[in-house]
Amino acid sequence: MMLSSNALRILPGRKFCRAVASVVKPVTNYEDYLSARSAAREPSAIRALQPLLSIPGMISLGGGMPNFDTFPFKRFTTELKDGTILELSGEAQLNECLQYSVTGGLPRLVKHLEQLQLKEHSPPLGKARLCVTTGSADALGKAFDMLLEPGDNLLVESATFSGSLAYLKPMGANLVPVAMDGGRMQAESLRNILANWSTTKGARPKVLYTIPTGSNPTGGSLSEEEKKEIYAIAQEYDLIIMEDDAYHFMQFLDPGEKRTRTFFSMDTDGRVLRFDSFSKLLSSGMRLGFATGPAPLIERIELHSQASNLHTAGLPQAFAASLFDHWASKNNGSSYEEFVKHIDDISGFYRKRRDHFLECASRHLTGLATWTHPRAGMFVWFKLLGVTDSWPLIKEKAVDKKVLFVPGQSFSVPDTEPSQYVRAAYSTASFEDMDEALRRFAELLREHKE
Repeated sequence: MMLSSNALRILPGRKFCRAVASVVKPVTNYEDYLSARSAAREPSAIRALQPLLSIPGMISLGGGMPNFDTFPFKRFTTELKDGTILELSGEAQLNECLQYSVTGGLPRLVKHLEQLQLKEHSPPLGKARLCVTTGSADALGKAFDMLLEPGDNLLVESATFSGSLAYLKPMGANLVPVAMDGGRMQAESLRNILANWSTTKGARPKVLYTIPTGSNPTGGSLSEEEKKEIYAIAQEYDLIIMEDDAYHFMQFLDPGEKRTRTFFSMDTDGRVLRFDSFSKLLSSGMRLGFATGPAPLIERIELHSQASNLHTAGLPQAFAASLFDHWASKNNGSSYEEFVKHIDDISGFYRKRRDHFLECASRHLTGLATWTHPRAGMFVWFKLLGVTDSWPLIKEKAVDKKVLFVPGQSFSVPDTEPSQYVRAAYSTASFEDMDEALRRFAELLREHKE
């Protein structure tokens, strides 16, 4: 596979040890995982010129870029909650965010994100690449297109993100459910599926899609040991792991406890493609995410972007980069420390909401349902006792009670059978409304039993 020279990102983590390398063969032939459409993608002739514009003295007559003088904007200013003013002004800064830019992301933002990935995960694989995307959903969709042909088998948790399902179903992917326990993937189920795979089902899956932390919808989080076991299975059966980890930084930690290690942090042989999102950490409306992983796979995602949205919007990238610049100014050029303070505040905020929500659930729903106790994220997964199909109960009767949930069938794989589960989010409702909502829900469940 030909690698383009533009925007190659190197994360200089430690090399994996000889002992591991001698037992497990690292992924080297990524072509075996690519869909025909992704393998056929070639760099855009015009997009390939973009990185060359930064070369001193370069005169460009190649691209169809609009003239900066025609832009009506003079400056953009925003104020942080601590009173700090961030401003984008002057031709250089405005040109950065208003003009076409490199597909992989604004360089000054990418630099901060590379630093973040190194410090947070210390990836053992020596080289990886990172690209900014329009939210993690953008990167996920492009990765699914890259790794799957219609009819391919894809391993997923038996309850997974409805947004991903909405993308996968029209693709014609065959979703293979891996059983869950406590809202988490069961490694034993994953191994049994792969070990007993029948060719009558088609080719054995080559990709595992997982939401390992604060699962949407279940709220469950894999432990480090569970991740190690799943990673070992992926090595044994040569799987690519798609690590959709939007809630990694929203873990509810006890004093002295560290965030659970990621699959990316364990990746000794280049089989993890990681997806991060700023939707829950900075703003969902900014639509900023980033994908990190083996350079040949990230390149394919970038080539897809070159042929679709060209690059993520410059203005939200520039404001995010300015925020990281501001944080870096407080710590000798490192933005990581202030970013961690920020996400610690967020985690503390949602932990209080989780605790209150669970108190309300215990008060109103004991004997009517069981539920997960999330250690990250913003979701609780209810199993309704004495209810075989939550769909009509939630879609019709709960609406009449003026309380909204999402029925479990929306997340189920397969989705052809009734589900007794319900997803609830504790992210935005007031403490008083949480209590009232679960009181109304309990009333509905008691009426259903009568």
